[in-house]
Amino acid sequence: MSLIHQLLGDETYDPFLSMINRCPVLSTPTDWKETKDVHIFISDLPGMKKEDVKVEIDEGRVLHISGERKKHVDDDHADDKNIKWHHVERFHGKFQRRFKLPENAKVDQVTASMENGVLVVSVPKQEVKKPQTKLIQIEGN
Repeated sequence: MSLIHQLLGDETYDPFLSMINRCPVLSTPTDWKETKDVHIFISDLPGMKKEDVKVEIDEGRVLHISGERKKHVDDDHADDKNIKWHHVERFHGKFQRRFKLPENAKVDQVTASMENGVLVVSVPKQEVKKPQTKLIQIEGN
């Protein structure tokens, strides 16, 4: 048990949950599926608003999903010394996920939507031309 949890009197401290909450990958589960026409990324961001989330694609064809979960503070009781937290599992703080997009991604046509704490990023696909092979005649004897 950490010193902070000892001071808070948290006997239910769970090191596994603590690890999940500190890890931006584990605390922001994201699925990636591919259909015939599109790559779809689905991220669970419970309690978050679209204003708190940023979706970007850099020149290296990397999809970035980032944001910050604000720590919930009950403004009516912020200064109340009689409040005692017994257990805290919900993650707060900054998070970031990165996904390298394949060559067939149309990075200039990406769309994103968010509803009920679920972010959906759609990356349309394009046909990638396969390199052509040219036969070279060998000269000589």
